[in-house]
Amino acid sequence: MSWETVVGIETHVQLATRSKIFSGASTAFGAAPNVQASAVDVALPGVLPVLNRTAVEFALRLGLAVGAAINRRSVFARKNYFYPDLPKGYQISQYEAPIVQGGVLRIVLRDARGETEKAIRITRAHLEEDAGKSLHEDFHGMSGIDLNRAGTPLLEIVSEPDLRGAQEAVAYARALHSLVRWIGICDGNMQEGSFRCDANVSVRRAGDERLGTRCEIKNLNSFRFLERAIEYEAKRQIAILEDGGQVVQETRLYDAERGETRPMRTKEDAHDYRYFPDPDLLPLVLREEDIERTRAALPELPDAMRERFAREYGLSAYDAALLTGDRETAAFFERTVQLTSAVAGAPAAAGAELGSAGLAKLAANWLNGELAARLNAAELGIAASPVAPEALSQLLARILDRTLNSKTAKDVFAALWSGEGAVDEIIERRGLKQISDAAAIERLVEEVLAANPRQVADYRAGRDKAFHSLVGQVMKASRGKANPAQVNEILRRRLSG
Repeated sequence: MSWETVVGIETHVQLATRSKIFSGASTAFGAAPNVQASAVDVALPGVLPVLNRTAVEFALRLGLAVGAAINRRSVFARKNYFYPDLPKGYQISQYEAPIVQGGVLRIVLRDARGETEKAIRITRAHLEEDAGKSLHEDFHGMSGIDLNRAGTPLLEIVSEPDLRGAQEAVAYARALHSLVRWIGICDGNMQEGSFRCDANVSVRRAGDERLGTRCEIKNLNSFRFLERAIEYEAKRQIAILEDGGQVVQETRLYDAERGETRPMRTKEDAHDYRYFPDPDLLPLVLREEDIERTRAALPELPDAMRERFAREYGLSAYDAALLTGDRETAAFFERTVQLTSAVAGAPAAAGAELGSAGLAKLAANWLNGELAARLNAAELGIAASPVAPEALSQLLARILDRTLNSKTAKDVFAALWSGEGAVDEIIERRGLKQISDAAAIERLVEEVLAANPRQVADYRAGRDKAFHSLVGQVMKASRGKANPAQVNEILRRRLSG
């Protein structure tokens, strides 16, 4: 029988406040150890925490963005446990009454059958403080403690176990990562620990409604590690069950070098932490005007923009999802479409008669294809792209007016990326203007047919591969500048004569 992997994810989102959640100490990354740890952070006797108002507003933004219920009264609690990087002996968190409850995050999945959208339920999101950090290198066999992170504001976002397998889990994590950056509550820098995922993984027989015993994999700080850790852990649990054993509920770590998970500690339950309301903090009470002010300040959200892109531009759900992966990419796309439409004098809608594809679809193909590949290879965000919307729109306009074909357009794009000048300058300097003159293409076709009698005979004998070979010969003869559609049409006409 086949097995099903069930995943729920707990995500720790570091809120982009300038100061900590209960003190005025800085949250800036990269300071020398322990220079950003105030008396409150290190729990000196007599100190009292004071709640950061911006952290509350950021939690509200998330709740409103996922359509969650906002608790008008929420409570801070003490989560008691001992660890060297936790000076107080407890962490201030929220337990029974979190600020955000419920909500939905939609993800877009793509496979051989097409594109599907899936709604992932959010259980809750609650405010809490981060702990410090234990350091184990260069201390002559000892460990050091850096308390700079202690008290950094976190929003812990907990999903329901609605995810099936590693790919869905990564799609969810990417969508959440995009959302928190989109609404401006987190910088999303995974290398600096601003966005960390814990994956609760269990397996069950296909068709079984009961959840299996889960193991929690802690602090996965990259999408690649999240995927690999879940895949390994699922295989580990399946092997145990198929051998007649039982999975033990525990917390595990992912070893990226070995590509495996390993035990960290026995998994705790809520009662192990002895939660109780923090006597130093009053309940957090929100007014309706606070909530409505935050709602009014939200930007157009990814789901709404994705639907608008599909409706206004005729894009597929997958293309629209890629383009709304972050606000910078969405803005780049819309700016490119607007500029190209103005230059080409053509409507932006995908149904317009613009060759084989509409302007918006053409722009989407270039952003999600050539530009995305270049940015990934150079490890750049789109805001740092050497090719701006103004340049890309000029390139697309030359494709639309048939000055360039797909091959020569890529050559021009490469030159743009290298900073070799404007589009028209590159075309002129390199002699890349597409040949669309029917008589000139007729001559090229005639020469190729005369020089390749065997391939002509093969095509007429029913071998279609010969036709593609002849097209390639014509394109080669034109140095890639002939209009491919015209080449195909003239070749077929001549070969059928």
